[in-house]
Amino acid sequence: MAIEHDYFGLLETGPDGAIFWSENVDLGDMRVTVDLTAPDQDDVTLDALDAAASLVTSIEEIDRRARHAMLAEVDNRASDVTEFILEMTKRYGDELDDILVDVSGDAPVDVIRSLELMSMTILADEHDGSDPFAVLEYALDPDETDDVLLVNFAGDGTVQSVTNAD
Repeated sequence: MAIEHDYFGLLETGPDGAIFWSENVDLGDMRVTVDLTAPDQDDVTLDALDAAASLVTSIEEIDRRARHAMLAEVDNRASDVTEFILEMTKRYGDELDDILVDVSGDAPVDVIRSLELMSMTILADEHDGSDPFAVLEYALDPDETDDVLLVNFAGDGTVQSVTNAD
């Protein structure tokens, strides 16, 4: 079986009924891997695919919302964002300024601005559920895949949470 969609084209299913689509999308000078997946095509609606297409085509706006959500958590000492920033500051020490895209003197803001959006994973079967519909993965150093922040989005494009990869 297969599902056809205007944006994604023909989404073929595997022998287990799962669907998977992947493409690289340009966002400024970043190359973002976008994956759409669902364990069972029967759980994927056209509304979910439309919402997924909307997220992909508006990735610049989605990235802006994600970074805004990260900035909103900087004042919370117990947040994953604050822990991530403290860990990066500790790890890179005086060399942190060499990694940052823009050095304003406000380390949390500078780190968030300098994060690279690595991937967007869309869980097409979670469109109307309470679990994340899309997960954006950010890293300060693309080679350090253990140290990432994940921004979870609902199907309507609102940020649900920001977490670390642990």
